[in-house]
Amino acid sequence: MLWQQIVNGISIGSIYALISMGLAMVYGIMRILHVAHAGIYTIGAYLGLYFFRLTGDLFLSTLLSMFICALIGVIVQRFVYYPLLRFPPFVPLIAGIAMFLSIGELCRLIAGPYPLSFPARVPLPSFNLAGVSISPVQGMIFLSTGVILLLQWFITSKTSFGLMMKASSQDMEMAESSGINLKMVVAMTFALGSAFAAIAGILVGINYNQVYPTMGDMPAYKSLALIVVGGLSSVSGAVVASLLLGIAETLLIGYAKIPLPRDALAFIAMIAVLLLRPQGIFGRRR
Repeated sequence: MLWQQIVNGISIGSIYALISMGLAMVYGIMRILHVAHAGIYTIGAYLGLYFFRLTGDLFLSTLLSMFICALIGVIVQRFVYYPLLRFPPFVPLIAGIAMFLSIGELCRLIAGPYPLSFPARVPLPSFNLAGVSISPVQGMIFLSTGVILLLQWFITSKTSFGLMMKASSQDMEMAESSGINLKMVVAMTFALGSAFAAIAGILVGINYNQVYPTMGDMPAYKSLALIVVGGLSSVSGAVVASLLLGIAETLLIGYAKIPLPRDALAFIAMIAVLLLRPQGIFGRRR
């Protein structure tokens, strides 16, 4: 039971990681809390379900959903956040919250208020190792998260675009004066983060076999807590915090039966980190 709960926790934490990665990437460059990111996660789940019903191909549906969500992320950045950068940080935050609520209502108006079934069959076998079972959906979650983490590491560490991202995150004005196309870097960052969120939405829809308009409510706030714990602009910190939270939720709530709401653990961890290490696990003092 213990090892099974740990595997389940890593599965949940992997989904958290896919959501919080994009949020940390955006904050690292633009220094804004992109709350509407959870709305794009919801859109990705609905698009994946729609394309799956249309084509019957889960892989193709995921690619199409990622592409459209990447375009939506670029549009949000260009026409909502970019004009607000000259204002105090709380102004883009309010705009992001407004967009997130609007996306939820738009999904409710278009698709209806009730959960929709996502009966996709994952083309992977199930595993059973020493009494610990890994379902096909969990296998898909592990595989998708591993590929995305490897891709993100390769882009940021081995390409010139990754170098431009690092330079822009350190000093936007200096990077732009050095010849870096800042608008392109920001747009690509939003596109990547939104594509990751689309994958997370589809995985959650398949895992729980339902997609509904308010499915982004808790991830919107939980992902903010996770990037605070990880170190705001640290992608690796957000991933580690997500995995630790997933394991903690399953062990403390599912295994140890601690009488706490599952979703409260992320905010308890955030409060503890803010009190003991305000810069986060992987953050640096400035």
